[in-house]
Amino acid sequence: MKVAVVGATGLVGTVMLKVLEERNFPLTELIPVASEKSVGKEITFKGKKFPIVSMDTAIGMRPDIALFSAGGNTSLEHAPRFKEAGTTVIDNSSAWRMDPNVKLIVPEVNAHELSIDNKIIANPNCSTIQMVVVLKPLHDKYKIKRVVVSTYQSVTGTGVKAVEQLMNERKGIDGPKAYPYEIDLNVLPHIDVFMENGYTKEEMKMVNETNKIMSDNSIKVTATTVRIPVMGGHSESVNIEFENDFDLAEVRSILEKAPGIIVVDDVANLKYPMPKDAHEKDEVFVGRIRRDESHARALNLWIVADNLRKGAATNAVQIAEYLIQKELV
Repeated sequence: MKVAVVGATGLVGTVMLKVLEERNFPLTELIPVASEKSVGKEITFKGKKFPIVSMDTAIGMRPDIALFSAGGNTSLEHAPRFKEAGTTVIDNSSAWRMDPNVKLIVPEVNAHELSIDNKIIANPNCSTIQMVVVLKPLHDKYKIKRVVVSTYQSVTGTGVKAVEQLMNERKGIDGPKAYPYEIDLNVLPHIDVFMENGYTKEEMKMVNETNKIMSDNSIKVTATTVRIPVMGGHSESVNIEFENDFDLAEVRSILEKAPGIIVVDDVANLKYPMPKDAHEKDEVFVGRIRRDESHARALNLWIVADNLRKGAATNAVQIAEYLIQKELV
């Protein structure tokens, strides 16, 4: 089992390597891939040194699986080349997500859609992943009509430059800016570019990707995505309107039994999910579970997950694990 990690030196690529190691992924050969300036340098995996190779070298090595986290343009150019070499590509960028011929996969929700013919598989947006893991079991039981979500997203979702900006601002140091404004002691209701409808691209990703992953365009979604000066994970306030009435105790039971979810909901003892709790964890944490008192069939939830792990690297590795388990590679 040869596995290439494309973008191995980036923020998500580094976490992918960590997750592969932690989960004892059954690879026999690791192929780290990065930009030309990194070729020849080494990364350490399970105590061994591996040289970083170029894209062309990696394709020539014909890996079984390639985990991509190197940006949309890189994915559009090179994922088809890996595919031609017989490699199954799991791509973390937005490049392929809404392509009607490409599966958009969250293993807890729709891994069953995968077949041996799917040679390019898209990993969804981080904020979408953690939300649909929670929506799926509730939709199966009560049928979701509408979702209103506001996000509180970590600077790590932007990348290393954003983390440096936050830490520099805390120390009073001038440096490169990832955002148009200060992020420390501030909140930016702006993630990705603004579109003609007044929403950001991140907000529309949550709308469109949710419908595709859930295979149900009847679910209405509206989103406001916000960047906050934290690290460790993304948080979401989610209001769900159901077609059918629900029992609150049953909702908790459903979520407690659902794969990939940990319920942290004990307000009497001030227990609820926070980014610090989710940091370096693979699960999605849910709390503040309560009825919407303004609507008879609506529910409020608070959802938190590590955006670099479940929101990116772990989800991609879980897809790869499923492919191996079902002998689809």
